[in-house]
Amino acid sequence: MRTILMTAALAAFSTTAVCAADAAAGKAVYDKSCKSCHGADGTPNAGVAKMMKVEIKDFKTTDFSDADIKTAVSAGKGKMKPVLTVTGASLDNVAAYVKSLKK
Repeated sequence: MRTILMTAALAAFSTTAVCAADAAAGKAVYDKSCKSCHGADGTPNAGVAKMMKVEIKDFKTTDFSDADIKTAVSAGKGKMKPVLTVTGASLDNVAAYVKSLKK
């Protein structure tokens, strides 16, 4: 019985590790797909904001849930168009990276 419980616990931990979002991988996706508007460190690009006549939130000072980030990326928000190239695990990774920018 003890062996079964240990095996189940190890399986649960390994599954969690595999499914966990990777902020480092998210940075690579962010740099390619988000950085031009949202800035390298999460500080909005003032020129883009002015040109589009929008307020871009600062990722360093604003709390976003994973769901908020994923929805904005996959469905767009306001004048921001959906980023169709960011899906699946990349979407999870970008959310983890954006959350890591919060100070």
